[in-house]
Amino acid sequence: MRRRSLLSTALTTLVVAAAMVVPAAAAPTTVLAAPDIDIAAVKQHLAQFQTIATQNGGNRRSTSAGYRASVTYVKDKLTAAGFTVTEQPCTSGCSTGAGPNVIAEWPGGNANNVYMFGAHLDGVSAGPGINDNASGSGALLEVALVLARTNPTMLNKVRFAWWTDEEQGLNGSEFYVNRLPSTERTKIKTYHNFDMIGSTNGGYFINNINAAQSTHMKAYWNSLGLQPEENVEGVGRSDDASFSNAGIPASGYAMGASRQKTAAQASKWGGTAGRSFDPCYHQSCDTTANISDTHLNRAADGIAYTLWASAVSGTPGADFSVAVSPTSGSVAAGSSVSATVQTQTVSGSAQSVQLSASGLPSGATASFNPASVTTGGSSALTISTTTSTPSGTYPVTITATGTVTHTATYSLTVTGGPGGSCSGTNPNDVAIPDVGAAVDSDIVISGCSATPSTASTVAVNIRHTYIGDLTVALIAPDGSSYSLHNRSGGSTDNINQTYTANLSGEAANGTWKLRVRDLAAVDVGNIDTWTLNLNP
Repeated sequence: MRRRSLLSTALTTLVVAAAMVVPAAAAPTTVLAAPDIDIAAVKQHLAQFQTIATQNGGNRRSTSAGYRASVTYVKDKLTAAGFTVTEQPCTSGCSTGAGPNVIAEWPGGNANNVYMFGAHLDGVSAGPGINDNASGSGALLEVALVLARTNPTMLNKVRFAWWTDEEQGLNGSEFYVNRLPSTERTKIKTYHNFDMIGSTNGGYFINNINAAQSTHMKAYWNSLGLQPEENVEGVGRSDDASFSNAGIPASGYAMGASRQKTAAQASKWGGTAGRSFDPCYHQSCDTTANISDTHLNRAADGIAYTLWASAVSGTPGADFSVAVSPTSGSVAAGSSVSATVQTQTVSGSAQSVQLSASGLPSGATASFNPASVTTGGSSALTISTTTSTPSGTYPVTITATGTVTHTATYSLTVTGGPGGSCSGTNPNDVAIPDVGAAVDSDIVISGCSATPSTASTVAVNIRHTYIGDLTVALIAPDGSSYSLHNRSGGSTDNINQTYTANLSGEAANGTWKLRVRDLAAVDVGNIDTWTLNLNP
């Protein structure tokens, strides 16, 4: 949550008061029971955000590599679950170098009745920002993933958002709302915001608690006997204000920031009177230790309750699961290895799903027999390699596509091929911010007994318009830098090239980094994949 601006607070209060009289669309008459959200799963997301901050200078500020890594983490999880995910660059009004908003939609439901659920993904530079606001981001992510897994029949459209640059002035959400045509604004029946929902000395606060759009949120906490209060401290200080200012009804949960808990509140909710709701607000101590599991759990379950009550019909949709057995296998280069892909019908009727594989090393192919199955059935997976397939371990993604998409991972180890264990591939996308800080994609080499060659190869695949904006370097484990591409190529799109580097003076084992930086405005893209071979 950003710090308070007195002028913006006064203006927002007036608009919020007006927005509170706007009725939300009616909830469905038949509501499928909302699932319980696993607090352990939410905390796993928080732990990942902590790790991201630790690996990227200690914070996840909107302009930092930590923020961009957070975007990648959220986007990858949502995409694998079957969401339509969009990165929205904030091209005006945001801090220079700020990363994008992440917008995700779940299929189905009345597109004229949109219920939005959002949280800011950025933090401040002082620390990792776990309560503020990995708590809201992580809870929202887990609710989205549970929605995908349960796949209920949707009555209304659900849209999720993770905002950039909130801490610098609500800039990401304001940019999003300002770009909405008036017809799209009217489709959004309620925006629900979640900011600092794990405060260790927290209270139970709801934005616009007595407005129609807060009915479900209030009802859930009332059912627990929590007696929630209006979020007075948070008025105008989080992303719900961007929606309220545009006349879109908004609500949300919060547990409090720097304001001190009163004696009456301590009597009602527990905790310590005279102490801040979050004693680590905007400080380096805002880590995973700065979270109340009880508060976080009650907020996450309330989010799910509100979503189900607002947008889910009473009939579960058709869904399935996919798994691969065994989950890993080893093969000598030039030979084949087999596994079984198993599917199960989770809800609704059985359906036909198409199987495919991605993330294979060069020279390897995958086949399925049969290539499509009816859920409940299985398919034989065969991965064939050639003698030129590089040795190494590769995470192969098995994708099953039906009414929704699910994935499973098979770990393929290739032995006896060129490069031995002295090669590796990173297939994960890394967003390259426009005129931003450098971003890294890592490959860890271990167990390599050979000396890196004078003709080591770096195969780079980058999707980016106008590659004359880019510098690309290989960073050795000891920090030595080897320039691969230095703003050449002009307006050419994309880099798909294998570079040769003399790495004979380097130690083979350790973390190697492909470092990319965009030094000119307008064009954006991402690192798609890259492969390092130290002993070709």
